[in-house]
Amino acid sequence: MVYIAPSLLAADFSALDREVAKIKRADMLHVDIMDGHFVPNISIGPAVVAALRDKTQLPFDVHLMLENPMNYIEAFRKAGADTITVHVECKEPAQELIAAIRATGAKAGLALSPETPVSAIGDWGSQLSQVTVMTVNPGFGGQTMMIDPLRKIFQLKSQFPGLLVEVDGGVNLQTAPLCKAAGADILVAGTSVFQAEDPYLEIRCLAI
Repeated sequence: MVYIAPSLLAADFSALDREVAKIKRADMLHVDIMDGHFVPNISIGPAVVAALRDKTQLPFDVHLMLENPMNYIEAFRKAGADTITVHVECKEPAQELIAAIRATGAKAGLALSPETPVSAIGDWGSQLSQVTVMTVNPGFGGQTMMIDPLRKIFQLKSQFPGLLVEVDGGVNLQTAPLCKAAGADILVAGTSVFQAEDPYLEIRCLAI
């Protein structure tokens, strides 16, 4: 079984409540948070996440692409995040970030940029709910998927049985089968879903 997590980054920001209603058949909502430092883009903050929380019952999968995420973990949890993922490449120690996320009651995730090896996770896998394998350079939607990072999925599954592996970047109807064949559990699809003529059908087709 594979879960589909449409990425809010690809939605129409002038009507986010309507956009979120389009994807009610998805499994979760992926929310990218960017600070303009860790990645060369800026997205949204806790206030927007909080405003959307009562618009949908979907779990919020919040991806913090921040240089210093520690100060924002509690704020995004209070805003409604169910899972909070931080990048292993950020400036703060991953072990401390994981502990802080878990202390709020949220599920903890780590993200690996395309060039980052699985070994960067160290021994923290048992403390995580998921690992996000980035198949594009983080920061912008609509990019073409890099295939080589999919190799990490097998490594992660072998090293940390039971861990959910999420693929983020360039997921569409053409690349989703590659992700599923590699063993992915969660597919983050932004442009593919939010710009589809029929988002519900797109979600169903991505999942099968």
